[in-house]
Amino acid sequence: MDGLGALQEVAPAPAQSLADIEAVMWRDAAAAGLTEPLALAAQVCAGQLGLAPLQPPTSSAPALPASGDWRDLQSLTEPVPTALRFAEQFSCDVSAIDDGLRGEIIAAFGAAVGTYVQGLYVVDFLPRVRAALDGFFGTSAWPASGASSFGGDLWAAMDVLIRSVPQLTALDPVTTELVRLRGARQHQCRICQSIRSRPALLAGANDDVFSAVDTYESSDLPADQRAALAFTDGMIWTPGRIEPGTYDAVAAQFSPEARVELILDITRNALNKVAVAMKADDPHVTEGYEIYDIEPNGDLVYGLSLT
Repeated sequence: MDGLGALQEVAPAPAQSLADIEAVMWRDAAAAGLTEPLALAAQVCAGQLGLAPLQPPTSSAPALPASGDWRDLQSLTEPVPTALRFAEQFSCDVSAIDDGLRGEIIAAFGAAVGTYVQGLYVVDFLPRVRAALDGFFGTSAWPASGASSFGGDLWAAMDVLIRSVPQLTALDPVTTELVRLRGARQHQCRICQSIRSRPALLAGANDDVFSAVDTYESSDLPADQRAALAFTDGMIWTPGRIEPGTYDAVAAQFSPEARVELILDITRNALNKVAVAMKADDPHVTEGYEIYDIEPNGDLVYGLSLT
């Protein structure tokens, strides 16, 4: 079984959702006149991460030069250079996007800025997903983006992923929450850091456990959780250069079903990059944390108690 096969077998609904997200992203990009900047952004993001870029169905965007630096393309005119500066920062460390760069991308794309930033998430993160799946299960022949019968826009397609991933149950709730919180810390998502999972708390997690995500390597967290957190860091920071030992440590602790779920959890959680990039991540509480849960239909419910 290869990475694509594992995804389709273990998580058919999220697998379909990811295919729809890719297709709808290119469809919405074409409608908004954003195919060229997103096609170039796909190359920029993947290039700095050591991954294979997503390819649009059709595009006249040039390939990056041998240097790999888009700045060596002499033919680019605004708003493309602004779009690519934003893409570089979004991909490597979204928390470092400041008000100046944020203002530039809003000025560059106006009403279409949401479509562009959501599209960046797709071209930035789908190659990470594919590389991670292939790293565990073997190299896949990932199909080119095709047509989709999905009737909504890109955010609606993303919402399907948001709702379908929590239906997977191979990972225990504490590991799931620690992985989510580690991603929140790395992306510096304020709302994500200000909430805690009710199922994780009911399963025995506490403030000491949650705090351990910051120093998990030297913590007394169990080996499976340390392995999951190391892999989370790999997908976030070095997805094209994850050490074989990191894959081996996860494989030694988790079933194939749990490995697929781990990748999809990291992917779902990383949608916070869109909110962080646009400074739309205000927390619900300013002290302590708010308890949340996910309903069977995927709805997030906040302001809960443990009783």
